[in-house]
Amino acid sequence: MKTVIKTERLYLRELNISDAESFYELNLNPNVIKYTGNSAFKNIDEAEHFLKNYSDYERNGFGRWAVIKSSTNQFLGWCGLKYDESCHETDIGFRFFEHFWNQGFATESAKACIDYGFEKLNLQTIVGRAMKENTASVKVLEKIGMVYDKDFDFDGHEGVILKIENVGF
Repeated sequence: MKTVIKTERLYLRELNISDAESFYELNLNPNVIKYTGNSAFKNIDEAEHFLKNYSDYERNGFGRWAVIKSSTNQFLGWCGLKYDESCHETDIGFRFFEHFWNQGFATESAKACIDYGFEKLNLQTIVGRAMKENTASVKVLEKIGMVYDKDFDFDGHEGVILKIENVGF
């Protein structure tokens, strides 16, 4: 399994088929997917199918990565960058098991992904999208240096787009 990024407490690696059970369980919690516009996988096979067909690494050279706690090798969730061909933008996204919320893991991993995007991928701009009512995610995006850009329709909900520019990496 290819490790992409290391931080003080975490390492981020490519997702793979062995993550199917964790991926499935992560999306089962309605609080975890409440503001995502996604629905839960119907079963582990569906999560496995998603992971088998996840092609962002090959297509773009980056994607969403498994976030693993270094001290325990425990899967905490995922974080990473995604290129959206429809609007020619790269966004940052993250999702963690609820019992790992409010411990700084989202901020730590998202900041590392922003740095990676600027330093290694030479990206010029990275955006973050969130429903306005998802104040925790908006706060993480602000903590990693993103600033408000504009409002948008997030699957029928009020959403915000924040962004950060590469200014000297």
